[in-house]
Amino acid sequence: MFQRRRQVRIETERMTLRPPQHGDYGAWSSLRAEGRDFLVPWEPSWSPDHLSRKAFSNRVYWAARAVASDTALPVFLIRRDDQRFLGALTLDNIRRGPAQAGTLGYWVGQRHARQGYMREAIEAVVHYAFTTLDLSRIEAACLPENAASRGVLEKSGFKYEGVAQSYLQINGRWRNHVLYSNLRSDRRGRTDVG
Repeated sequence: MFQRRRQVRIETERMTLRPPQHGDYGAWSSLRAEGRDFLVPWEPSWSPDHLSRKAFSNRVYWAARAVASDTALPVFLIRRDDQRFLGALTLDNIRRGPAQAGTLGYWVGQRHARQGYMREAIEAVVHYAFTTLDLSRIEAACLPENAASRGVLEKSGFKYEGVAQSYLQINGRWRNHVLYSNLRSDRRGRTDVG
């Protein structure tokens, strides 16, 4: 039976969010290479071929399969006024059934940091996840000392939930992460009494 592939294109005030395409390789590899020292402390270790065209092509094919199979929503942040590539965001590990949840990960190029792009993108993807994908919970995690990441999550409606010990290998070491979530119907902080 033929299944129509979901076309993902999310518009925000300043950006278009869409899955990666083969033609994005130059902009992606340049922004990642130029910001290596900015990104490496917060990310899993880069493989030796991380910035290669082949590795990027594999990323594009994975993104298409993930969107088609409803297991992830990987999008690139493209500024509309000049078509400049700014960074990426992935809603991954989408779980259906009783969970209806996904895990958010993101990065922005150093020269585009602290300009509100990631907050705008996170809010748009969370809205899309709740309204179009019918998810109920979006989770995110970051290193405790990553004040910028914690700030963007909190400003985007995520609430702190706790600490996960040795949650991910970051830059070659198992690291604790602070956990956040955003719920479609968030009643945390309210009680039947109050």
